[in-house]
Amino acid sequence: MSRATSPTWWILKGLTGRSSRRLVFAAIAAIMLAVAFWGVVTYNRLVRALQDVDAQWAQVESVYQRRADLVPNLVAATQGFLVQERDVIASVVAARASYAGAPPRSPERVEAANRLDASLGRLLAVIERYPELRSREVVLRLIDELAGTENRIAVERRRYNERVRRYNTIALRFPHVLLARLAGFPPRPYFSAAEDASRAPTVR
Repeated sequence: MSRATSPTWWILKGLTGRSSRRLVFAAIAAIMLAVAFWGVVTYNRLVRALQDVDAQWAQVESVYQRRADLVPNLVAATQGFLVQERDVIASVVAARASYAGAPPRSPERVEAANRLDASLGRLLAVIERYPELRSREVVLRLIDELAGTENRIAVERRRYNERVRRYNTIALRFPHVLLARLAGFPPRPYFSAAEDASRAPTVR
């Protein structure tokens, strides 16, 4: 009896074939499990990083809102003295209204905040030309509060950009970028203010 026709040979061949198939299936299953585990871990990292970005942007908008709340008081305290500067005051009021009407966490809101930066800078420059106005206690207090708020805005915007950098590093790094695109995690833009708006108004 030849080896090929031996029952024992056929039994061993069948067992060996089944073992090989089991090893292949086990390897495929292990690879799929590893990919699934990586996907879950990466997805959760993306979610956490994006939540940090959104939470920090909420902080930016909080200090923006604080500044916007100070504007009506500053306008009320100065407009009686600045009758001939009605255009400057009107631009501040319009910029504040534009900021209040812009959707939260939108490019329009950032643009409106930049316009409010610029118009406030012009108003503060005008106030400096009126010694009797600068000597009023209420005006001095409001200017101090605005200057402090501007500094806080700069701090919160810097923190926001740091969190965006951290998130984008995860979302754009290979192979994370594959999952980020499939799961809807686009890179976030950095906060970029206009050149004049990025500086706090000078208060002397």
